[in-house]
Amino acid sequence: MGTDVHLFLSDLARGLMPRTDHVADVVLRRLRGEFPELWKYEDIAAVAPAGLSEHVVAALVFLARGRDLTEVRTPPAAIEFACRLAEHGVPISELLRVYRIVHAGLLHELYAEAARVTDSQELLSQTTVTLSALAFEYVDRTSDQAVAAYQRARDRCLQRRLIVINEAGTRIGTTLDIAVTAQELADVGTDHFADLAAVDLLSSALEEEDLYPAPAPATLRRIAQATSAGCPELACAAGRTHSYPEGSEPARVLANGQPLRLYVTADDVPAWLATSADHALALRAWGPHSLLLVPLWARGSPLGLAQFVRRRTADPFDDDEMLLAQEIASRAAVNIDNARRYTQERSTALTLQRSLLPHRTPEESAVETASRYLPSGSRAGVGGDWFDVIPLSGARVALVVGDVIGRGIHAAATMGRLRTAVRTLADLDLPPDELLTHLDDVVIRSQREEERADEISATCLYAVYDPVSRVCSLASAGHVAPVVVAPLAGDADAPASRRVDFPELPVGPPLGLGGLPFETAQFKLEHGSRLVLYTDGLVQSRTRDPDRTLASLHEVLAGSPASLDETCDELLSALLPHRPTDDVALLVAQTRALDSGHVATWDLPCDPAVVSKARAQASAQLATWGLEDMAFTTELVVSELVTNAIRYGRGPIQLRMVLQSTLTCEVSDASSTAPHLRRARVFDEGGRGLLLVAQLTERWGTRHNREGKVIWAEQLIASPSTEAPSAPA
Repeated sequence: MGTDVHLFLSDLARGLMPRTDHVADVVLRRLRGEFPELWKYEDIAAVAPAGLSEHVVAALVFLARGRDLTEVRTPPAAIEFACRLAEHGVPISELLRVYRIVHAGLLHELYAEAARVTDSQELLSQTTVTLSALAFEYVDRTSDQAVAAYQRARDRCLQRRLIVINEAGTRIGTTLDIAVTAQELADVGTDHFADLAAVDLLSSALEEEDLYPAPAPATLRRIAQATSAGCPELACAAGRTHSYPEGSEPARVLANGQPLRLYVTADDVPAWLATSADHALALRAWGPHSLLLVPLWARGSPLGLAQFVRRRTADPFDDDEMLLAQEIASRAAVNIDNARRYTQERSTALTLQRSLLPHRTPEESAVETASRYLPSGSRAGVGGDWFDVIPLSGARVALVVGDVIGRGIHAAATMGRLRTAVRTLADLDLPPDELLTHLDDVVIRSQREEERADEISATCLYAVYDPVSRVCSLASAGHVAPVVVAPLAGDADAPASRRVDFPELPVGPPLGLGGLPFETAQFKLEHGSRLVLYTDGLVQSRTRDPDRTLASLHEVLAGSPASLDETCDELLSALLPHRPTDDVALLVAQTRALDSGHVATWDLPCDPAVVSKARAQASAQLATWGLEDMAFTTELVVSELVTNAIRYGRGPIQLRMVLQSTLTCEVSDASSTAPHLRRARVFDEGGRGLLLVAQLTERWGTRHNREGKVIWAEQLIASPSTEAPSAPA
């Protein structure tokens, strides 16, 4: 009977061969009813009939020719069908269901054909049992091959997805610029799975430091848009603001942070998709059919929305593509938030930095100055570079440049504290090395008081120029030495040029190390010399050759024009053609000299009888300068200062009067004891001298030097016609 059953099955299969198309059509209709969602994919719908027909033929051949399972191979079209399911992310369980339904339909046709050709119930019963057993073995064999093909295709899809995600990781977030990062997200989307990508960010995310739930409807701004290669451009003005109606799909995505997939037609484009009436007309002509709305969330707060649209490929977005879009959008959102936070912190630090730097350098009779501050263009942010010009007593001026180690608001705030400390210490008229020693103590105390102790460090160069002696005294705490540029020199046969010197000066340790000394260096400057102070960002960079940079610096300064501002601009242009990787502070000072006609000096004996003579000499000098109106106050100041020096100091004693934009009276002696104001009682005969000096003059003070001290007092010159001298000594 077994042999009769197998012969019967073979004859049965041969009888169905001519009706293969009919059998396949019957099973195909059943598949369409069971799996309507598969037919939305055009490639699956195209390959399914061929795969089904080949399955039917292969099964009938198997029954008709020998029933050898080792020779059974899944038809190529069926393998292609399994691969298509994998590529569209259809679960493997659906593939197995398809196999069960296909073979159940084929068995049904075989049973019906058997019942048609024989009336033997025994043969039909044996046929049913044998056919069922063979069918299970055949399905297991062919489904294993289909599942293996599905897995290989699925692995390839996952690999492609990982490749896209990895590419997105390298392409998105290359800069800390919000617009650039948004455009990178749009470009990656159109390069791999979308025909149009647009990125809209909440206005609050662009303007506020912290994000809060935005009131509906939220206002968004179109930041970036891109179309895939071969697609017509869809114009939309970047920067245009719009809002989504409450309850619309984008509004829901923004609110709940969950992506959404939509299907549309060219005639039924959602109103919210267009940012304007013209844009709506262009969209309808463009013909979108599938949309992905992906939220841009970072650190638990909404930033905006990414839209991915498809028109050329007939297949809509599938689950895998939605997961892929969500993955790269999440990464982009973190980068956008980082860029937003960086931009806000950089803006805050830069504002703080600029507010702490001098808005304009004061006009000094000792020097003419020009300055520049250039923030870095790197991701590191704003640094702590600073400069300052501080007027000192005796017509002198202090020139300062420094650099706080670090970046951001902390560095800018530290810079402000150090600049204030330098100005306070400068008022004490300390020598440069002593001033840096005190400033070093300030930094060390800050290290102890703050949690970020190791990050507080700085370099500083402090220089003092005296226009009377034309001596420049300076000390460095780990800072680059200044450049000295001699006055213009030239003759009729050669173009005018300046001699440029890079003086070798002792450089002390950076501020904050403590315990190491600083050293003051001195050199004399010609009238009209230029002193160029700068931070290391001007000349030091990993991408530039230091020798070539110094040669360029020398070349610019040697041929620098008369204008100091032009010199600053030429230096920045020549040495920093691109945005610097470090902050740059630049201060250029051109020295002036006070000639003997503006300085009067007298050596005085340590004798109280000389006080009246000193008053007379001062009065006579005022007459020479045409300042007789200042005689009364000046005589009183000279009398008190000389008396103090004779009574409390020791010789030698010297009186000096300096005429510049102010009139300065100085008395020096060899004692280091400094006078101070005190409140005299009613019947005290003394104690009111310095109080009178303080009341009658603009400023007064004491400065110490290695020979003793100098007590000085400045008066404003009443005559507006008197100008600071500028003639060389």
